[in-house]
Amino acid sequence: MAGWLSTHVLDTALGVPAAGLEIALYRINGDTRDHIVTMTTNADGRTDAPILAAEDFATGEYELVFQAGAYLRRTAGAQAEPLFLDVVPIRFGMNDAEAHYHVPLLLSPFGYSTYRGS
Repeated sequence: MAGWLSTHVLDTALGVPAAGLEIALYRINGDTRDHIVTMTTNADGRTDAPILAAEDFATGEYELVFQAGAYLRRTAGAQAEPLFLDVVPIRFGMNDAEAHYHVPLLLSPFGYSTYRGS
């Protein structure tokens, strides 16, 4: 069984999944970022398919880039520009070719957190 990567975005200010948030995945190779895929979260705050499926999985360094500002502009009401949070990059490593990596984002207009989930 090969590994795979998933994500989940929750809007902690509203207490709901963050639907319609665009996420891009990049593989990091030294000073180079290679774009792999861009997806948008569904009504549950997840992507409809793994953001990196088993057949495409490889260990290495990656970056998820969450377009938080576009989401927050649609959902958080009127806020002064520039927003405190706009683009949220999370760089992480995957070193187990058989593991499921889950990188969730807990988001509000003024903060975020992440962790390795299950």
